[in-house]
Amino acid sequence: MVSVAAAIAVPNLRSARLNANESAAIATLKNISSGQSQCQASGIIDVNGNGSGEYGYFAELAASVALRGKTARMAPAVLSNAFGTVQRSRVHRSGYVFQMFLPDAQERGVAESASGGAPPGVDADNAEVFWCCYAWPQHQGRSGKRTFFINHCGDVLATNGAVRAYDGEDDPVSWQAAFAAEAGQAMSSPVAANTLGQDGNTWVVV
Repeated sequence: MVSVAAAIAVPNLRSARLNANESAAIATLKNISSGQSQCQASGIIDVNGNGSGEYGYFAELAASVALRGKTARMAPAVLSNAFGTVQRSRVHRSGYVFQMFLPDAQERGVAESASGGAPPGVDADNAEVFWCCYAWPQHQGRSGKRTFFINHCGDVLATNGAVRAYDGEDDPVSWQAAFAAEAGQAMSSPVAANTLGQDGNTWVVV
């Protein structure tokens, strides 16, 4: 009887953990979106000096590095200090890997610097308008199954990875994955809301 109970309990616990991690990833992306909105509205990042605020990277939003174009850090931070620990351009939280992209002059995604903050190539004008962020399982099938996306529009999209399932550092997401398959290679392009993305997966609005 003990072995039968264990055989039932273990899969249930694993499923509950996966669901909890996925729910946490969605909530975290919404918090990131709120933080980006606060950052942009405050105008604290304004590299081109035109009076319009720009969006930030994790380490900028968490105040672990100086804001681009300045020597000061964000005060107060709009993300928790956990997002100030950036490794290989990514942050790990609750079984998920998070990565932020800001646009270059052609509106293509530029990843955060390896240890956090802005790398060369971010376009100040476009960074006033566009950003996107992904969350995918740190261990596919064990810490999560679905991959999630959010951008400046505020909707969270998800894919079950039927064509390509992302997996930690070994199989990361490209910046354009959740944009519509027929769209151009630009952050201003439509996202794959309830349709095929550029990665071949179907993305749905959560």
